[in-house]
Amino acid sequence: MSDSAHEPAHAAISDFLSEERRFPPPEGFAEGAVVSDRSLYERAEADPEGFWAEQAGSLEWFQKWHTVLEWELPNARWFVGGTLNVSVNCLDRHVAAGLGERVAYYFEGEPGDTRTISYAELLADVERFANVLKGLGVRRGDRVAIYMPMIPELPVAMLACTRIGAAHSVVFGGFSPDALRDRINDAAAKVLITADGGWRRGAVVALKENADAAVAGAPSIEHVVVARRTGDADGPTPMTEGRDEWWDDLMAGADPSCEPEQMEAEDLLYLLYTSGTTAKPKGIMHSTGGYLTQVAFTHRAVFDVHPESDVYWCAADIGWVTGHSYIVYGPLANGTSSVLYEGTPDFPDKDRWWDIIERYRVSILYCAPTAIRTFMKWGAEYPDGHDLSSLRVLGSVGEPINPEAWTWYWQTIGGGKCPVVDTWWQTETGAIMIAPLPAVTTCKPGSATFALPGISAELVDDAGEVVERGGGYLTLTRPWPAMLRGLYQDPERYRETYWSRFEGRYFAGDGAKLDEEGYLWLLGRVDDVMNVSGHRISTTEVESSLVDHPSVAEAAVVGAKDETTGQAIIAFVTLRGGQEHTSERGEDLRRHVAKLIGPIARPKTVIFTDELPKTRSGKIMRRLLKDVAEGRDLGDTTTLADPLVVEEIRRLSSQQPTEE
Repeated sequence: MSDSAHEPAHAAISDFLSEERRFPPPEGFAEGAVVSDRSLYERAEADPEGFWAEQAGSLEWFQKWHTVLEWELPNARWFVGGTLNVSVNCLDRHVAAGLGERVAYYFEGEPGDTRTISYAELLADVERFANVLKGLGVRRGDRVAIYMPMIPELPVAMLACTRIGAAHSVVFGGFSPDALRDRINDAAAKVLITADGGWRRGAVVALKENADAAVAGAPSIEHVVVARRTGDADGPTPMTEGRDEWWDDLMAGADPSCEPEQMEAEDLLYLLYTSGTTAKPKGIMHSTGGYLTQVAFTHRAVFDVHPESDVYWCAADIGWVTGHSYIVYGPLANGTSSVLYEGTPDFPDKDRWWDIIERYRVSILYCAPTAIRTFMKWGAEYPDGHDLSSLRVLGSVGEPINPEAWTWYWQTIGGGKCPVVDTWWQTETGAIMIAPLPAVTTCKPGSATFALPGISAELVDDAGEVVERGGGYLTLTRPWPAMLRGLYQDPERYRETYWSRFEGRYFAGDGAKLDEEGYLWLLGRVDDVMNVSGHRISTTEVESSLVDHPSVAEAAVVGAKDETTGQAIIAFVTLRGGQEHTSERGEDLRRHVAKLIGPIARPKTVIFTDELPKTRSGKIMRRLLKDVAEGRDLGDTTTLADPLVVEEIRRLSSQQPTEE
């Protein structure tokens, strides 16, 4: 990372961001519960190790740990001496407690097919597939690559790996063959689990074809297991004799019982690769006992989960850390019933999400702010006509949520009664680190509020001095159970990337602001800053000011090279339903930004588009927008939910006059 990326995050924040818009706790919560939960913060601060030991006690251990934490910066070991098995904690113990008939997943396929899978059924599938893996030569300590659509076989494969002590590496099903190959090779994976294809907006994604191309350059792969999903919808599936096997055929001949491995708390649970500053992706390592402890606690506490009555839906993709933690391991460890959805929010129509909530009586919805802003643009009354009364907690994940979207979410989807838990965390942290707790934390729209019990977060300035109010770098000052245990086969890169910038502090590149009451406002990555005539301006701040305008549903801002100012601010804007794309509207938006932030932040160009380029999990791909703005080749767009969107934006950009 360049030195400029370490300059202080832009400290100024628009007036609307600090406006105190507060909402009371939802109905039905006793005041005593609030006091009790507040004491949790106090206990955690007084004795962090004791607090995490208490949370670990909610899991089932074969052998209890003798030491809660061993810490020698940057290496942590949690619950040393303890042994457990993740699949036992997610499945066996619930079945043994008489909850085998409880629904684990309501699966909703994009074409409309559905499955209801109980905990007993999920356990049976996991045991059989664990034996399939053992029959293919997978042993404790091996790595298994998984490249699948959002179907039930995906969590089955993950849990089967945990049962026999193999580490899994899930690769998002939208990644290219090259990206898959690189991840397989770095992990030296022995087996690849994939599917014949997956559905995306009515079209077949050729997963097996991509897998074949990747495996051609991955000599460690000995076997490829293929689940049936799309059949012959896109032609016959190529199968290589002696290497490729159908999932169903292997399951039919597998032994139904598989004894779980007793894993050390610090044994590797999974690898999850994330982008780095170099071409080589970073292999994030997560351990067994600490990770499961924290994702189970945060899922239970942040969403106020009642497993006996709640239906929970995290609308992410399992290919990302959100899916690992809050579709698979957290909910299953807590015995929760979840929705597992294959499709996108607007296919085959705009009512799909709300129909799912209505049919399954979803009570907790956790999704990306970009999805929320997509819904906003469809009209103020949307989703009128659907019964969403089952919802009682709403959550947002993936990027800072602007106050306008927060308020719309709370009012329109939650009916003004559901608390909104805005969460901050990363692939590297493994679990939610900063978020409000329902009925405990008084919320401000757009703020992630406070660090959770057991977490110590501080802002520092460029010199590493603590910032009490205003903007700075977001750092963590002590270890936490779900933290990454390093980068696979690259310990020096781990230290350099996360622990070298500020002595004794974890820092991964996020900027934040503390307001006068100590509330945290996430500003995005400090390298997501534009330099306009020597002034460093946060992209998040400009985007928030645009979305503050009543005509705007969604906005993305990038800095494009400019001969005069160094960088010029280019805004890509999606308007709400019924609003017109006019030059007058563009000028109005430019004035609005200048009023809220200052003339230096006025966008040079406003480009109106009906859609923004997003990944399947709902994140805006600003890198592509920057490439469009600067006229560069777009490179790999395989992670996009709809690649055609970028071409349309490119066309609009070429026709758009620059505002002067």
